[in-house]
Amino acid sequence: MSSVAIKNLGKFCKPTIFDRGTGALLPEAYKKFYKEWKLTEPTAVHYIPEEGKFKRDDVTGEVHPVQNCPIPLIYPKEADKHIWGGEAIVQGFQKRDRHKRRVPHFWIPSLKRSVVYSEVLDKHISVVVTERTINLINSNYGFDHYILKTPACDLKSLVALSLKRKILQELEKGCPAYSGKPERQKDVFDNYKQYLTAYTSEEIEWYGYSFTAACKKLEASLEAQKQPVPLKHIYRSQLLQKLKEAGIKEASEEVAV
Repeated sequence: MSSVAIKNLGKFCKPTIFDRGTGALLPEAYKKFYKEWKLTEPTAVHYIPEEGKFKRDDVTGEVHPVQNCPIPLIYPKEADKHIWGGEAIVQGFQKRDRHKRRVPHFWIPSLKRSVVYSEVLDKHISVVVTERTINLINSNYGFDHYILKTPACDLKSLVALSLKRKILQELEKGCPAYSGKPERQKDVFDNYKQYLTAYTSEEIEWYGYSFTAACKKLEASLEAQKQPVPLKHIYRSQLLQKLKEAGIKEASEEVAV
């Protein structure tokens, strides 16, 4: 084997989902969201991270490096339909009797169905949440602030991410839910408009989709572009345009209809 080939082996990178198939055609806007969702380290919930690089043992006086090892978490399929506030299922062992061996145990978040109110959407939403989710909503002074402030890696569930996309889309439109109340519409928009600065229109459009859903969305878009337009529609529009430019009244009425 040549030295060049050996050197290239050291630079070999495992292909990602964005290097093949439909994933390679996905826009950068979705890749940015996916990085925030799957590749960003979430906030520590089930353990308290230690600060600094080294720590000293209070008893022995020995110095040890600080190692913050996240606890492995389990997210069942049902979690995508709920809002758990960063919590998950923790698998471990529990010693229930000092005379017996430890046994496997699962610590599951305490779930409850509650109703949250989105001020931007002007809707009450029934959803399963945890106590931590309720506390986070209260500490952020409302559901919309909590959803819009929290990054995708902490929201985690698809229902929370889809709600965030809908709220951002409504903000981008100027809060049309309050179209009949101009003063209220302005107040709500001014209260949340600062969150729009972190996203472009394309990023909002692709925000909150799973990889499978994003591929289907892209495939549907490409399929729609491939569908040919009948020539009779093209010729008809061209004829009407020429008649309109010629000042024929019937053509202008037809175009208006």
